[in-house]
Amino acid sequence: MERDIIHIDEELCDGCGECIPNCHEGALQLVDGKARLISDLMCDGLGACIGHCPQGAITMEKREAEPYNETAVISEMASKGKNTVIAHLKHLKDHNEKAFVQEGVAWLKENEPSLSFTVQEIMNALHPPEKDDQAEPIRVAGLAPKAEACGCPGSQNRQIKSSDPVEANSNQKQSNELRQWPVQFHLVNPAASYFQGADLLLAADCSAYTTANFHSEYLRGKSLIIACPKLDSAQENYLQKLVMLIDQARVNTIQVLVMEVPCCSGLLRLVDQALKMATRKVPVKATVIGVNGEVLSEEWV
Repeated sequence: MERDIIHIDEELCDGCGECIPNCHEGALQLVDGKARLISDLMCDGLGACIGHCPQGAITMEKREAEPYNETAVISEMASKGKNTVIAHLKHLKDHNEKAFVQEGVAWLKENEPSLSFTVQEIMNALHPPEKDDQAEPIRVAGLAPKAEACGCPGSQNRQIKSSDPVEANSNQKQSNELRQWPVQFHLVNPAASYFQGADLLLAADCSAYTTANFHSEYLRGKSLIIACPKLDSAQENYLQKLVMLIDQARVNTIQVLVMEVPCCSGLLRLVDQALKMATRKVPVKATVIGVNGEVLSEEWV
Protein backbone atom coordinates (compact mmCIF):
# COMPACT_ATOMS: atom_id res chain seq x y z
CA MET A 1 0.00 0.00 0.00
CA GLU A 2 1.53 3.31 -1.09
CA ARG A 3 1.09 6.72 0.48
CA ASP A 4 1.48 10.20 -1.03
CA ILE A 5 3.97 12.39 0.83
CA ILE A 6 5.96 15.47 -0.12
CA HIS A 7 9.67 15.60 -0.92
CA ILE A 8 11.77 18.77 -0.57
CA ASP A 9 14.85 19.38 -2.70
CA GLU A 10 16.94 21.39 -0.25
CA GLU A 11 19.30 22.55 -3.02
CA LEU A 12 16.41 24.29 -4.77
CA CYS A 13 14.76 25.60 -1.59
CA ASP A 14 15.71 29.23 -0.89
CA GLY A 15 13.81 29.46 2.41
CA CYS A 16 11.17 31.94 1.20
CA GLY A 17 8.55 30.29 3.41
CA GLU A 18 5.62 30.65 0.97
CA CYS A 19 4.79 26.96 1.37
CA ILE A 20 4.49 27.07 5.16
CA PRO A 21 0.99 28.62 5.58
CA ASN A 22 -0.44 26.19 3.03
CA CYS A 23 0.42 23.07 5.03
CA HIS A 24 -2.85 22.40 6.84
CA GLU A 25 -1.16 20.04 9.28
CA GLY A 26 1.76 22.30 10.22
CA ALA A 27 4.15 19.54 9.13
CA LEU A 28 6.31 22.07 7.21
CA GLN A 29 8.52 24.53 9.05
CA LEU A 30 11.46 26.75 8.18
CA VAL A 31 14.53 25.39 9.95
CA ASP A 32 18.04 26.74 9.37
CA GLY A 33 16.85 28.66 6.33
CA LYS A 34 15.23 25.67 4.59
CA ALA A 35 11.70 24.32 4.42
CA ARG A 36 11.70 21.01 6.26
CA LEU A 37 9.10 18.29 6.60
CA ILE A 38 9.38 17.90 10.34
CA SER A 39 6.72 15.20 10.66
CA ASP A 40 5.98 12.38 8.24
CA LEU A 41 3.23 11.44 10.67
CA MET A 42 1.32 14.69 10.10
CA CYS A 43 1.80 15.08 6.33
CA ASP A 44 -1.68 14.41 4.90
CA GLY A 45 -0.45 14.04 1.29
CA LEU A 46 -2.80 16.68 -0.12
CA GLY A 47 0.09 18.63 -1.64
CA ALA A 48 -1.43 22.06 -0.97
CA CYS A 49 2.10 23.39 -0.45
CA ILE A 50 3.38 22.38 -3.91
CA GLY A 51 1.78 25.18 -5.88
CA HIS A 52 3.20 27.79 -3.53
CA CYS A 53 6.89 27.02 -4.06
CA PRO A 54 8.31 29.52 -6.59
CA GLN A 55 11.50 27.46 -6.89
CA GLY A 56 9.76 24.15 -7.63
CA ALA A 57 11.56 22.57 -4.68
CA ILE A 58 8.54 20.60 -3.47
CA THR A 59 7.24 17.54 -5.24
CA MET A 60 4.94 14.65 -4.35
CA GLU A 61 6.26 11.14 -4.14
CA LYS A 62 4.77 7.78 -3.28
CA ARG A 63 6.18 5.75 -0.42
CA GLU A 64 5.20 2.37 0.87
CA ALA A 65 2.70 2.95 3.66
CA GLU A 66 4.56 1.23 6.48
CA PRO A 67 3.47 1.90 10.06
CA TYR A 68 4.89 5.12 11.47
CA ASN A 69 8.30 4.49 13.03
CA GLU A 70 9.52 7.30 15.30
CA THR A 71 12.95 5.69 15.70
CA ALA A 72 13.50 5.85 11.95
CA VAL A 73 12.14 9.40 11.75
CA ILE A 74 14.18 10.82 14.65
CA SER A 75 17.37 9.29 13.24
CA GLU A 76 16.69 11.09 9.95
CA MET A 77 15.87 14.35 11.75
CA ALA A 78 19.07 14.11 13.79
CA SER A 79 21.11 14.08 10.59
CA LYS A 80 19.65 17.51 9.75
CA GLY A 81 20.78 19.08 13.01
CA LYS A 82 19.63 20.22 16.42
CA ASN A 83 17.02 22.73 15.27
CA THR A 84 15.22 20.19 13.11
CA VAL A 85 15.10 17.73 16.00
CA ILE A 86 13.67 20.42 18.29
CA ALA A 87 11.02 21.39 15.74
CA HIS A 88 10.08 17.75 15.20
CA LEU A 89 9.69 16.91 18.90
CA LYS A 90 7.80 20.12 19.63
CA HIS A 91 5.41 19.33 16.79
CA LEU A 92 4.74 15.84 18.11
CA LYS A 93 4.22 17.22 21.60
CA ASP A 94 1.84 19.92 20.36
CA HIS A 95 -0.21 17.18 18.71
CA ASN A 96 -0.34 15.14 21.94
CA GLU A 97 1.67 12.23 20.50
CA LYS A 98 3.22 11.47 23.89
CA ALA A 99 4.41 7.95 23.10
CA PHE A 100 6.29 9.13 20.01
CA VAL A 101 7.94 11.97 21.98
CA GLN A 102 9.12 9.46 24.56
CA GLU A 103 10.45 7.15 21.85
CA GLY A 104 12.29 10.01 20.14
CA VAL A 105 13.93 11.23 23.35
CA ALA A 106 14.95 7.68 24.24
CA TRP A 107 16.66 7.30 20.86
CA LEU A 108 18.53 10.58 21.32
CA LYS A 109 19.83 9.52 24.74
CA GLU A 110 20.94 6.14 23.41
CA ASN A 111 22.75 7.68 20.44
CA GLU A 112 24.04 10.87 22.05
CA PRO A 113 27.76 10.10 21.49
CA SER A 114 27.24 10.18 17.72
CA LEU A 115 25.16 13.38 17.67
CA SER A 116 26.44 16.85 16.80
CA PHE A 117 24.53 18.26 19.77
CA THR A 118 23.70 17.16 23.29
CA VAL A 119 20.41 15.82 24.56
CA GLN A 120 20.51 18.51 27.24
CA GLU A 121 20.37 21.16 24.49
CA ILE A 122 17.21 19.54 23.19
CA MET A 123 15.73 19.39 26.68
CA ASN A 124 16.57 23.04 27.31
CA ALA A 125 14.75 24.04 24.12
CA LEU A 126 11.74 21.98 25.15
CA HIS A 127 11.79 23.41 28.70
CA PRO A 128 11.00 27.13 28.31
CA PRO A 129 11.00 29.00 31.63
CA GLU A 130 7.69 28.49 33.34
CA LYS A 131 5.49 31.53 33.81
CA ASP A 132 2.74 31.82 36.37
CA ASP A 133 0.06 29.53 35.05
CA GLN A 134 -2.77 27.96 36.98
CA ALA A 135 -3.47 25.34 34.33
CA GLU A 136 -2.59 21.77 35.21
CA PRO A 137 0.63 20.89 33.32
CA ILE A 138 1.02 17.85 31.10
CA ARG A 139 4.37 16.18 31.55
CA VAL A 140 5.86 13.87 28.95
CA ALA A 141 9.04 11.89 29.54
CA GLY A 142 10.63 14.62 31.64
CA LEU A 143 9.86 17.40 29.16
CA ALA A 144 8.42 20.72 30.25
CA PRO A 145 4.62 20.71 30.21
CA LYS A 146 4.05 23.93 28.36
CA ALA A 147 3.99 23.48 24.57
CA GLU A 148 4.44 26.28 22.10
CA ALA A 149 1.95 26.60 19.27
CA CYS A 150 3.01 24.87 16.07
CA GLY A 151 1.23 27.33 13.81
CA CYS A 152 -1.65 25.05 12.78
CA PRO A 153 -4.46 25.62 15.32
CA GLY A 154 -7.21 24.68 12.88
CA SER A 155 -5.75 21.27 12.10
CA GLN A 156 -3.86 20.55 15.29
CA ASN A 157 -4.43 17.00 16.49
CA ARG A 158 -5.76 17.07 20.00
CA GLN A 159 -7.61 14.80 22.37
CA ILE A 160 -10.67 16.33 23.97
CA LYS A 161 -11.83 15.50 27.48
CA SER A 162 -15.61 15.61 27.76
CA SER A 163 -17.56 16.45 30.87
CA ASP A 164 -19.66 13.90 32.70
CA PRO A 165 -22.53 12.65 30.51
CA VAL A 166 -26.08 13.69 31.38
CA GLU A 167 -29.45 12.28 30.51
CA ALA A 168 -30.81 13.32 27.11
CA ASN A 169 -34.17 14.42 28.57
CA SER A 170 -32.69 16.51 31.38
CA ASN A 171 -32.54 20.28 31.43
CA GLN A 172 -28.74 20.19 31.36
CA LYS A 173 -26.70 20.40 28.22
CA GLN A 174 -25.50 17.08 26.86
CA SER A 175 -21.79 16.43 27.09
CA ASN A 176 -19.42 16.84 24.17
CA GLU A 177 -18.19 13.36 23.25
CA LEU A 178 -15.64 14.44 20.64
CA ARG A 179 -12.31 12.78 21.46
CA GLN A 180 -9.96 14.21 18.84
CA TRP A 181 -9.26 16.88 16.22
CA PRO A 182 -9.22 17.15 13.21
CA VAL A 183 -12.21 15.13 12.03
CA GLN A 184 -12.51 15.86 8.28
CA PHE A 185 -11.30 12.86 6.29
CA HIS A 186 -8.74 14.77 4.20
CA LEU A 187 -7.14 16.16 7.36
CA VAL A 188 -7.08 13.15 9.67
CA ASN A 189 -3.97 11.02 9.87
CA PRO A 190 -4.60 7.28 10.25
CA ALA A 191 -1.34 6.92 12.20
CA ALA A 192 -2.52 9.24 15.00
CA SER A 193 -2.56 7.54 18.38
CA TYR A 194 -6.29 8.04 19.01
CA PHE A 195 -7.13 5.72 16.09
CA GLN A 196 -5.09 2.81 17.48
CA GLY A 197 -7.52 0.00 18.32
CA ALA A 198 -10.42 2.49 18.33
CA ASP A 199 -14.07 2.06 17.50
CA LEU A 200 -14.40 4.29 14.44
CA LEU A 201 -17.43 6.39 13.48
CA LEU A 202 -17.39 7.36 9.80
CA ALA A 203 -20.20 9.88 9.48
CA ALA A 204 -21.64 11.72 6.50
CA ASP A 205 -21.32 15.48 6.99
CA CYS A 206 -25.08 16.05 7.26
CA SER A 207 -25.79 13.27 9.74
CA ALA A 208 -24.81 15.21 12.86
CA TYR A 209 -27.23 18.01 11.96
CA THR A 210 -30.21 15.70 11.55
CA THR A 211 -29.55 13.46 14.56
CA ALA A 212 -30.64 15.20 17.76
CA ASN A 213 -28.52 13.06 20.08
CA PHE A 214 -25.54 12.56 17.77
CA HIS A 215 -22.96 12.84 20.57
CA SER A 216 -24.65 10.58 23.12
CA GLU A 217 -26.04 7.97 20.72
CA TYR A 218 -23.29 7.64 18.13
CA LEU A 219 -20.09 9.49 19.04
CA ARG A 220 -19.58 8.42 22.66
CA GLY A 221 -16.47 6.26 23.00
CA LYS A 222 -15.55 6.49 19.32
CA SER A 223 -12.99 8.27 17.14
CA LEU A 224 -14.68 10.34 14.45
CA ILE A 225 -14.14 10.94 10.73
CA ILE A 226 -16.58 12.99 8.64
CA ALA A 227 -16.87 13.13 4.85
CA CYS A 228 -19.28 13.89 2.03
CA PRO A 229 -19.20 11.23 -0.70
CA LYS A 230 -20.92 13.60 -3.14
CA LEU A 231 -18.93 16.82 -2.74
CA ASP A 232 -15.50 15.73 -1.50
CA SER A 233 -12.75 15.43 -4.12
CA ALA A 234 -9.79 13.05 -4.31
CA GLN A 235 -11.64 10.25 -2.56
CA GLU A 236 -8.96 7.77 -3.57
CA ASN A 237 -7.09 9.21 -0.58
CA TYR A 238 -10.02 8.17 1.62
CA LEU A 239 -9.69 4.61 0.38
CA GLN A 240 -5.97 4.50 1.18
CA LYS A 241 -6.56 5.92 4.65
CA LEU A 242 -9.31 3.41 5.37
CA VAL A 243 -6.98 0.54 4.51
CA MET A 244 -4.33 2.01 6.82
CA LEU A 245 -6.90 2.40 9.61
CA ILE A 246 -7.89 -1.25 9.24
CA ASP A 247 -4.45 -2.81 8.79
CA GLN A 248 -2.11 -0.48 10.67
CA ALA A 249 -4.21 1.36 13.26
CA ARG A 250 -6.14 -1.90 13.68
CA VAL A 251 -9.45 -0.21 14.41
CA ASN A 252 -11.80 -2.45 16.36
CA THR A 253 -15.11 -1.66 14.62
CA ILE A 254 -16.43 0.78 12.01
CA GLN A 255 -19.87 2.35 12.17
CA VAL A 256 -20.90 4.14 8.98
CA LEU A 257 -23.55 6.79 9.63
CA VAL A 258 -25.20 8.04 6.44
CA MET A 259 -28.31 9.86 5.28
CA GLU A 260 -31.10 8.25 3.27
CA VAL A 261 -30.15 10.21 0.13
CA PRO A 262 -28.56 8.01 -2.59
CA CYS A 263 -25.21 9.82 -2.73
CA CYS A 264 -24.50 8.93 0.91
CA SER A 265 -24.18 5.25 0.00
CA GLY A 266 -20.76 6.17 -1.39
CA LEU A 267 -19.31 6.00 2.14
CA LEU A 268 -20.45 2.41 2.50
CA ARG A 269 -18.95 1.53 -0.87
CA LEU A 270 -15.61 3.05 0.21
CA VAL A 271 -15.57 0.94 3.36
CA ASP A 272 -16.50 -2.17 1.36
CA GLN A 273 -13.64 -1.50 -1.08
CA ALA A 274 -11.19 -0.91 1.76
CA LEU A 275 -12.14 -4.19 3.42
CA LYS A 276 -11.48 -6.03 0.17
CA MET A 277 -8.03 -4.44 -0.08
CA ALA A 278 -7.11 -4.81 3.60
CA THR A 279 -5.58 -7.89 5.19
CA ARG A 280 -7.78 -7.68 8.30
CA LYS A 281 -11.52 -8.10 8.67
CA VAL A 282 -13.36 -5.53 10.77
CA PRO A 283 -17.03 -5.58 11.84
CA VAL A 284 -19.00 -2.82 10.09
CA LYS A 285 -22.36 -1.42 11.18
CA ALA A 286 -24.35 0.61 8.64
CA THR A 287 -26.82 3.14 10.06
CA VAL A 288 -29.13 5.08 7.73
CA ILE A 289 -30.77 8.28 9.02
CA GLY A 290 -33.84 9.90 7.48
CA VAL A 291 -33.93 13.61 6.74
CA ASN A 292 -36.26 14.02 9.75
CA GLY A 293 -33.70 12.42 12.02
CA GLU A 294 -35.28 8.99 12.42
CA VAL A 295 -33.24 5.79 12.10
CA LEU A 296 -34.41 4.06 8.93
CA SER A 297 -32.15 1.03 9.23
CA GLU A 298 -29.24 -0.23 11.26
CA GLU A 299 -27.44 -3.51 10.68
CA TRP A 300 -24.06 -5.20 10.75
CA VAL A 301 -22.92 -5.75 7.16
